[in-house]
Amino acid sequence: MWKSFCNWLLYKRMGWTTEVTEAHPDKYIICLAPHTSNWDFMLGQLYSGAAGFKSNFLMKKEWFFWPLGPLFRKLGGIPVWRSKRTSMTDILAETAKQAKTFHLCITPEGTRSPNPEWKMGFYFIAQKAGIPILLYGVDYEKRLIECTKTIIPNGDVDTQMREIKLYFSKFKGKKPENFMIGDVE
Repeated sequence: MWKSFCNWLLYKRMGWTTEVTEAHPDKYIICLAPHTSNWDFMLGQLYSGAAGFKSNFLMKKEWFFWPLGPLFRKLGGIPVWRSKRTSMTDILAETAKQAKTFHLCITPEGTRSPNPEWKMGFYFIAQKAGIPILLYGVDYEKRLIECTKTIIPNGDVDTQMREIKLYFSKFKGKKPENFMIGDVE
């Protein structure tokens, strides 16, 4: 019933389409961009509901207050303390290694504001765990959710981050002025 509702709302009512050509193995990281609005969260929840999979996601700890905290945790939310230095990437990589299935969605900008300095934790989690990164782009102008590229981390962070940023350069976020890929030359 939830899957049918999400399909109806996302595709029929809201008019979105998808182009997803990449395989989804048992373990992966979703790198999702652009992230320019809180609507991205709702869109992601509708998409994963319509596609019939659940993905955990990282979210700043400030969102985990009553009554939203329990709801976000139930949906797969993992609170992040951005002011503290934690070994979150190591913990998540180890969790991925030990788990039978592991699906984690991360927005590399780390904020809804313009940020040319993307966070690279998603890359290091995937590299340490030996799992692929699926690149999911959201284009509000075309009402398109697209995943047509997978990155297998090889340790050449600069080259692969450039490749990732260039992949996302064509997508228009809900607030396009809040999305930037920074210098990729």
